[in-house]
Amino acid sequence: MARPFRSSDEGKGVVSSDGDRIGRIERVEGNEAHVKPETGLADSIRNRLGMGDDDEEMYVLDHSEVATIGDDEVHLQR
Repeated sequence: MARPFRSSDEGKGVVSSDGDRIGRIERVEGNEAHVKPETGLADSIRNRLGMGDDDEEMYVLDHSEVATIGDDEVHLQR
């Protein structure tokens, strides 16, 4: 299990288990990170992650979805 989110995770990239760039962490609040999705993120990736449509400005990422948190990126389990 990955360590808890920290404020120092703000600004890190978020990557799917397939290596697709999802977005960037804008804000951390407890067990949730608020992620700004990449522009033009494919609908198939949005659907797989339970994200809304392309108009959503922020996606809430729950810590339970995280595989690892590295120096520059957060890697998801799916």
